Amino acid sequence: MTTNIPMSQLKRLDLREAWTTEAGDFTPWLGKEENIKQLGETIGVDLEVEEQEKAIGPFRADILCKDTAAGQWVLIENQLERTDHNHLGQLMTYAAGLDAVTIVWIAKSFTDEHRAALDWLNEKVSDEIRFFGIEIELWRIDSSPIAPRFNIVSKPNDWTKPSGKLRNRLSELTESEKLNLEYWQAFDDVMEN
Repeated sequence: MTTNIPMSQLKRLDLREAWTTEAGDFTPWLGKEENIKQLGETIGVDLEVEEQEKAIGPFRADILCKDTAAGQWVLIENQLERTDHNHLGQLMTYAAGLDAVTIVWIAKSFTDEHRAALDWLNEKVSDEIRFFGIEIELWRIDSSPIAPRFNIVSKPNDWTKPSGKLRNRLSELTESEKLNLEYWQAFDDVMEN
């Protein structure tokens, strides 16, 4: 075993080191194809930017995307600070105005209350509507380029809230099929963590 392998340290950066303003810096960065693709990979949706600063009456949504696989609207609302009530209200207003089915809120950090609000929405609203809470981090090793990382803090739970077709199928499962499903669901949870 070699003990003299050169190593470095990961350094977490403040978001303002890369983006001074949300609308002028962060939103245009996120709207670039390679960055929206990374976000899409994080949430498991193929995203294509339709418009940035999309007008909704007198308001403007940060980014409107199309889920290219499903052909549905995806709303992205972002902020460079901790989540707040203003952005939660904006999220709801824009989602209603755009008839978005996937709603993504990106922030530096989520308060417990805002994370709980997204979890509650995922549990209570229609099976077709999905809410994601994403924290963004910036990392660097020595003088390397800055690397962004998207972390999911809230997402729809497709296992506890299955779609109508899946819900009908689940009620038809035999006891052994139900045990098999529970096993693989637990396995998936372990692997995800």
